Amino acid sequence: MVGSDHVEAATVPCTRRVGRLFMAIYGLAYTGLWMALLPPILVGLAMRVSVIDPAHAADSLSLVVGVGALVALFGNPFFGRLSDRTTSRHGMRRPWLIAGALGGVAGLAVVAQATSIPQLLLGWCITQLAYNAELAVLAAILSDQIPTSQRGTVSGIVSISLPLGMIGGTFLVEVLVASTLAIFLVPAAIALLCALVLACVLHDSRLDSAHRPPYGWRGFLGSFWINPLRFPDFSWAWSSRFLLYAGVAMLLTYQEFYLIHQLNCPPGDVPHRIFLSTLVQCCMVAIFGVLGGGLSDAVGRRKVFVCGAALLYALALVVIAFATSYAWFLVGMALSGIAQGTYLAVDFALVTDVLPERETHAARNLGIFNIASVLPQWLMPAVAPAILAVSSGSYAVLFMVAAVLVALGAWAILPVRGVR
Repeated sequence: MVGSDHVEAATVPCTRRVGRLFMAIYGLAYTGLWMALLPPILVGLAMRVSVIDPAHAADSLSLVVGVGALVALFGNPFFGRLSDRTTSRHGMRRPWLIAGALGGVAGLAVVAQATSIPQLLLGWCITQLAYNAELAVLAAILSDQIPTSQRGTVSGIVSISLPLGMIGGTFLVEVLVASTLAIFLVPAAIALLCALVLACVLHDSRLDSAHRPPYGWRGFLGSFWINPLRFPDFSWAWSSRFLLYAGVAMLLTYQEFYLIHQLNCPPGDVPHRIFLSTLVQCCMVAIFGVLGGGLSDAVGRRKVFVCGAALLYALALVVIAFATSYAWFLVGMALSGIAQGTYLAVDFALVTDVLPERETHAARNLGIFNIASVLPQWLMPAVAPAILAVSSGSYAVLFMVAAVLVALGAWAILPVRGVR
């Protein structure tokens, strides 16, 4: 294992450029995490719920996904704050990176063997808590290790990790469908391996215990709050991410039921069709994540890419809402992939550029930013059943509501002043 640099918690901005090998390993760690975490949301949890409680599948899925997202909402900034204060001889980030990956294996093992909805819920909460601890650390590494001139490029690589994880994970679900245990634990094992490789090459900073700030109830509550009046740029960027992910959460959570009830796909064909649609979407995310992130670095602009991508995602949701065939659904998924790849690459770079208190609270503040990605996973499954009830079960109405929210996310990025 590479030794940690004994310094006081990244007191100066990073200026050392990183090499391609580190970029690749960093991207693989993200890929492994998404491979383990996203397929259960896409198809795995719905499969388990359909077996355990077929009579109330939609409501039970909303419960499990919603409560799990609430746990993730807590875990990301909380473990980010702990990471900022960690004085381990192995560094600030490395212990939580490994612990999060190990906890994810444990949580998914419970999910795979659950025989009741409470057991399934417990396993998913453990999974969300663990992987969001790892996610908080991975986000902090961008601020710790990557200079401003490379953040768009590295963010583009991170955006590729999302589709690669989705493709790999959904492919494994299809290949391993005969074994429930393998569906969940094989991706978790891959995620653990990738995290261990990153831990071995990470030049982690060490915090001397004499410099560790006190931590009480005020500090705990501060793990979930940044004053929007003091840091308006960060607050607008947070709002934009929240609104975009409201649309993403609706699409990810309900596409299986959409395919069955609106496009009349046979339930047995749904895993294969989700794999194909995920493949189409993820190819676009991969291509446009790299192009968008690199082009943003080259021209020195962030906002135009973020706004345009959010508007395109809203258009994609409209296409999906009015799709009359699986082919049109694939068109909508392709558009969403182009938008999501560009948005994720550039928005991650944008928020890192305007991150408050980067020198002392990078992981905590990025954890608070990640609440914007996680909170919709809790809120939308709670709101969506009411929308479906009012609209007589219309998924077209559900996705139109999502499109409006995403379009508002494009508007929310306009007031950011700290970047062009």
